[in-house]
Amino acid sequence: MGEIIKVGMADLKIAKAPDILTTLGLGSCIGLTLYDPAAKIGGLVHYMLPDSTKLKNNTNIAKFGDTGIQELLNQMIKEGAVQRRLVAKIAGGACMFEVSGMTAVGNVGARNTEQAKTMLAEFKIPLIAEDTGLNYGRTVELDCSTGAFTIKAVGKEIKVI
Repeated sequence: MGEIIKVGMADLKIAKAPDILTTLGLGSCIGLTLYDPAAKIGGLVHYMLPDSTKLKNNTNIAKFGDTGIQELLNQMIKEGAVQRRLVAKIAGGACMFEVSGMTAVGNVGARNTEQAKTMLAEFKIPLIAEDTGLNYGRTVELDCSTGAFTIKAVGKEIKVI
């Protein structure tokens, strides 16, 4: 059994088998994993907002989808992952507050989900599974030995995608 490595909000980490990466309380945030099944290297970014260009003085790259996913990919490659072998899974992107429309503050979850898909398409990394949307928070775990992505939510059955 490996070590369980916690990824905080607006944070990212890389791990290798047999370790497990986990992040708690994904609401409108996205937990995006990249996994190289041959090297058994996994990475997890927990980002809060889709786009870093909307804010000045942004020092935390893991807080945003555009910079966080790029940095996660860079670190994975540095650790020995091969980009063309990578697969991605995402969870989160819930609509936690009742707001209508795709305004700047409204529907951050849906915009975060969209950003993940846009970035993955740019990097030509297939998104092979997702558990996004709806209105509840999620806790996720990536098992770096198998690539299994476990999703836990209060009052829901545990899902492995």
